[in-house]
Amino acid sequence: MNNTESSNLLSRAECSALRGLAIIGIFLHNYCHWLSPIVKENEYTYTRDNVDWLSQVLLEPDQNLPVHLLSFFGHYGVPVFFFLSAYGLVMKYEKTKRLNFNVNGILNFIRYHYLKLFKMMIVGFVAFTMIDAVTPSSHNYKVVDIIAQLLMFNNLMPDPDHVIWPGPYWFFGVMLQLYIVYRLLLYRSGWKYTVGAVVACWLLQIFCDPEGDTLNWIRYNFMGGVLPFGAGLLYARYGKEYSRPVYAAITLTSAALIFFFSYDYQLWFFIPIFVCSFSVALIKVIPSFQGVAHHPLHFSLEWMGEISAALFVCHPITRKIFIPISQNGDIYTGLLLYIVASIAIAWLFKELLKRIPSPKIN
Repeated sequence: MNNTESSNLLSRAECSALRGLAIIGIFLHNYCHWLSPIVKENEYTYTRDNVDWLSQVLLEPDQNLPVHLLSFFGHYGVPVFFFLSAYGLVMKYEKTKRLNFNVNGILNFIRYHYLKLFKMMIVGFVAFTMIDAVTPSSHNYKVVDIIAQLLMFNNLMPDPDHVIWPGPYWFFGVMLQLYIVYRLLLYRSGWKYTVGAVVACWLLQIFCDPEGDTLNWIRYNFMGGVLPFGAGLLYARYGKEYSRPVYAAITLTSAALIFFFSYDYQLWFFIPIFVCSFSVALIKVIPSFQGVAHHPLHFSLEWMGEISAALFVCHPITRKIFIPISQNGDIYTGLLLYIVASIAIAWLFKELLKRIPSPKIN
């Protein structure tokens, strides 16, 4: 670890471990929540019945309890990626003197980050559409849907639930929006701008119908991700280190708040902040090194983080292939095959992505 890295709140290894933790939640959630007997999540809208269903399976647990929990909570890996993206932006563009943007620089910034996202997205999108076309229940694409995905504005279209396919690829559109918001409004700004953006986006949501189309559309776009994204900016600028016992207390407290805040519509909006505090504190609690060797758990999470981008773009492909096994009753058989295949293909995708030229920012 060099001196610059040691001065950061999060080391490269810790950031990789956080990405690993986040992608594990995301790719397992995106399989489990497709199964009809399994608890559904509250992600874009808030359905009270889903929380009551969670209570029921916790009071009367069965062999599918792990699948229920992954389905309900796994999608909270997405806020961790928003948090880490914001943290990385500050480290790259604000904590160095490398860049001095002018008007042309703004366009260059947006172009650079669009191409970074496009490089990841296009490989998975092409592979998925080919698999989707030759497997049952293929999606009925429209020309505008394909163009919107390639240009990453499909989140802005009406009824994004039925426009974006594969569903997890909504992340690319919202991430591009957050990059634009950062560059136009939050780059090198004071904390009041970030807090103001968070409050404004929160106010847009609190008066919406919990199960309505308006809230659904808002949360498909940057307004739904500003809270964890803003938390990442503020953490990078003003955060500080704590002792391991304090991190342990933060981990337990955050986990409890995530659970209890799930039972109230207004408190539900704030869960992503506690997901981020839980994740960071958990990684800080795990010993990073023992002598010269990584702690096994930290090493495993770090390795998963290294393939997280590839795993994100490829897991809809393996889900489409293996989900029928679980839907026909062999839940854990299909899930295990999905996990093994997804990780193996992600490793191959990672090697492929290395061979695609990366964009450069001037």
